[in-house]
Order: sequence, then C-alpha cells, then structure tokens
Amino acid sequence: MILAESPRRQRVTKLVNWGHWFALANIIIAIVIASIFVFSSPMPGTGVGTVFLLANWFGHISFMTFFGFVIFVLPLCYLVSNSRVIKASASVIAAVGLALLAFDALLFNRTGFHISFHAADLLRSEAQSQIAIENWQQWGFLFLLFVVWLSFQLVLANAIYKRVERFTKYKIGVPVTTFFVACFVTSHAVHVWADAKLYQPIIKQDNMFPLSYPATAKTTMSRYGLLDLAAYEERKQLQFNPEFHSTTYPAQPVYCSVDTSKNLTVVVQTDDVAINDLSTSLNLNRLDNYYSTASSLEGLMTTALFGVPEIYQDALSQKRPVMLALPLGSGMPVSVHSDSPLPMSQLSGYQQPQSNEHDGLHIAFMDGVDIEDYIGNAIQRQHDVIVATGYGSDDSKGVLYSNLPLRANVASTEDLAPTILKALGCNAPSTFYSTGQSLLAPTRPWLVSTSGERIVVFHAGKRTDVLSNGSYEITEMATGKRSNDALNVDLLSQAIKHMSRFSTQN
Repeated sequence: MILAESPRRQRVTKLVNWGHWFALANIIIAIVIASIFVFSSPMPGTGVGTVFLLANWFGHISFMTFFGFVIFVLPLCYLVSNSRVIKASASVIAAVGLALLAFDALLFNRTGFHISFHAADLLRSEAQSQIAIENWQQWGFLFLLFVVWLSFQLVLANAIYKRVERFTKYKIGVPVTTFFVACFVTSHAVHVWADAKLYQPIIKQDNMFPLSYPATAKTTMSRYGLLDLAAYEERKQLQFNPEFHSTTYPAQPVYCSVDTSKNLTVVVQTDDVAINDLSTSLNLNRLDNYYSTASSLEGLMTTALFGVPEIYQDALSQKRPVMLALPLGSGMPVSVHSDSPLPMSQLSGYQQPQSNEHDGLHIAFMDGVDIEDYIGNAIQRQHDVIVATGYGSDDSKGVLYSNLPLRANVASTEDLAPTILKALGCNAPSTFYSTGQSLLAPTRPWLVSTSGERIVVFHAGKRTDVLSNGSYEITEMATGKRSNDALNVDLLSQAIKHMSRFSTQN
C-alpha cells in the first residue's frame, strides 16, 4: 500500500526545495559582490596563485552564503508553517547579509580592512566622518536603496516559490554542489601546500575575503617528516607583506630648528652613465660603498625625498616629505629640479627650473652628463653639496660625493634625507621620519633598503636579499659573489621590523 505524503510534509518539502534555489540565487549575487575584493587586490601573478584565487573566491563565498542559509533559513522551513513568513524572513536575512557583504567590500576597497573587532576604531572614525559629511537626504537615499534591495529579495523569493516545481525538474543540484565543494576543498588543500612553502602569491591572499580561515597542516606534516618546522619558522620570521595599505609618516612629530643661513645642493643621478671622479676634479670627499637599490625612477625619487624605501611609494601618495616641509616651514627656500615628472602630485609645488639659483636647499634629479658643471656652479656659490650616483647599475652600487664630513662606511639612498636635515642643523631623531641615518653621525653598522619587493640588508661587507616569502641570498659586496655564510636571522628580523616602522598592514 502506497501512502501519500501528508500536506505538512509536502509543504516542508516544497519550502526546502525553494530554500535551496533561493540560496543558489543569493550565492551567485554574493559571488558578484565579492568581485570587489578580488579587483581591489593585486593579481597573484602566477598560475597556481590564480587557480587558488578562483577556487577560494567561489568556494569560500558559496560556503559562507550557504552556511547562512542553513543556520538562519532552513530551520524556519521546519518550524514555521506559514510560507509567507518564511519567504519574508529569508528575504530580510538575505538583504541584510548581502548588504553587510557589500559594505565590507567597500570598506576593504578603501582601507584594506574587514568588519571586525580589530577594526572597530577604524569603523567608528569612518562612521563619524560620514555622519558629519552626509545630510538627512543622503541618509534617506541610502535607506531607500536598502528598501529597493529588500524588495528585490522579496520578488526573487516569490518568483522562485511559484516556479519551484519547474526548477526541480532540472537536475543541477549534484553538479552545482560538486563544483562549489571542489572549489572549497581545492582552495584549502592548495593553501596547506602554500603555507608550508610560504608561497607568497597565495599567502598574501589570506585576508582577501571576510571570515576566511584557510587550512594549515604544519604540525602534521612535520610529524611525518614532510616539513622541517625549525626551517619553516626561520623563513616565516623573515616573511613580510610588501603591500602597505596605510602609513603613519612621520612616525612622531618632528620638531627641530633649521639654520636658514646654510645652503645645500643635493644631486641624485638618474642614469647609469659614468661620470668623472668628483673627488679629483672638484676635491670632494668620496664614499665608495653607496647603494641605490630603487627599481624605478619614481621609486628613486620617493626614496631620496622621503628617506624611506620605494615599497612605501603608493602609501605615501598623500604625504609631504619632512625633508622638504621642515626647512620650508622654517623660512628656507626649497626647490626640487627634475626633467622627469615627480612621482606624486603633492610634490609639484616644490618643483622649479634647474636654472633657479636661489639660496637654501636644492634637490636635483639629473643625468650624469650635467652633474659636474651643476655641482661646480653650486660650490662657487658657497653651497655644501652631496652627489649620489649608482641608479641603474647592475649591482646597485654607486659613489657618494660630498664636501661634508661623511663618517659612514656604507650608505644607501634612504640616508640622504637624514643627512640633509642634519647638515641643515636639525637634531630630531631620524627614526621619526626615515629608515636611514645621518651619514654625518651614523649610529648603526647596518642598512636596510628595498628593491622591488625584495628587502636588501647591508652589513659587515655582505648584502642579503630577502624575498617576501622569506627566501634569501647572501652576496659579498666587494666581489659580488655568493656567500656561504650562515644567515643572521636576528639582524634580518630587526632590519625588517625597522623597515616596516611606518606601515599599517591589514
């Protein structure tokens, strides 16, 4: 004897089927909204990184949305008998959930943070600033926008409910579920490998999506001899995030007096053309161990003017260099000369023609062929001078010339700003505004810089290049040959921490 299903069971079955189709529709919407996270972040740049990005995108967002359906909507299908109440409740839940996802995406696009307790202060300040800016009409528009979004969810819920019997004829449940589960499992499996290898194109995606906690298996792998945990921890200690979403520059207010009677001309060479030995032709002091590691002309200018590595360039787009603003604020004429465009729009106010020969501070970016005549003219006008060469050379090595008493044995472009301010009489700590140090009174035997996404540390005649995934290479500065010396982990950790002092990373 075949017993027909009870009316309640039929109703529950229809509601559960409706709920799955409603969840699928919102999963697709959520994936579209989550594209903001993807396009707000740099692309991985590798095939494996791209595969992980796509798998994580579809897998994590679908899991998060379906999990919300299971927690908030599915129980209603069994507990509430009125289908209208269930559809209305599910529409409200979906509208609020997707609105929060959209808000989180916009917050991430603007600040690099997700909604969390750690970002509470940021959210509070953002909310206060928006409340102060927007009037009641704009808030009314936002409320109306949410009402429209909620209405769309209600229409979607009713449309699916009316056609649920037709939809159930399409046997797509298994392939769709298999696809999303495969994406979810693949993303976590690939992340286990990437975490063990500290593979940066994948590791740097860890915080791309909200509520994302990718799987790791370091302890299990080390137990079976698949991972050297000690070596892993060493590499992880050297790992760094090359993407600085915001900075605190200067790290602390810089207060010092500037001797406005001094005159200083600084030239940074922008090509790799060999120039005459200025220590002979113009009787300048010469520092041979000078390194210009910037990977682009814009990076070179940023490093020279701000006194921080080029890796900060994007994060400093709204900042003014202390080296320029402080003397100018003290009444000293300040100008920047360059035939190439300056890297940031806020620097254009300092730019003047090279023919301008006023007293005070001159910073010039020029080709090597013009340097000797320009510096000779500055010396005739009783200027102190600094000349930095080496940009574009194969080993990043150049020469630093000056008539100032340089006391350092090794120098980099980051040292120019502290040296300039020290020469002008400013005694404020260079750590407030630079990762370099004054070459007139150096305090550290090591230097740290960057070249692209590599950190470069100079110490004891050796150069150590550290990639963002923690791998490294040590070379002898004198010969350029690879060194077999042991890695100084403590020094590198200290250097990375020093280099990151102005950064706020998500």
